[in-house]
Amino acid sequence: MDRSGRTHDRRRGAVVESRLKMPVDNEVVGRVMRIAGATNFFIKCNDGKERLCTIPGRLRRMFWIKTNDIVIVKPWIVQSDQRGDIVWRYSLLDISRLKEKGMMQNI
Repeated sequence: MDRSGRTHDRRRGAVVESRLKMPVDNEVVGRVMRIAGATNFFIKCNDGKERLCTIPGRLRRMFWIKTNDIVIVKPWIVQSDQRGDIVWRYSLLDISRLKEKGMMQNI
């Protein structure tokens, strides 16, 4: 999928297979529990912790986040148990693929 949200090749009409973005290093998968205003969200993470997360400025216009969305969270270095940054939002098709891989057990 490109930045415009298209999942198919315009010239041929064929569906393009997109790669599933997986969490790397210390990133975790989480579910948005509630919106805390502007770009702040309370997220229940896969490691059992609830974090107050923000969308970094370079990603604010890329995706629109609502409650119950599944996202990738990168915890902060200083307050890693309480704060983090949202680095990716999964689509509905990606969520079903995550369930098949067993990545959404605790959320």
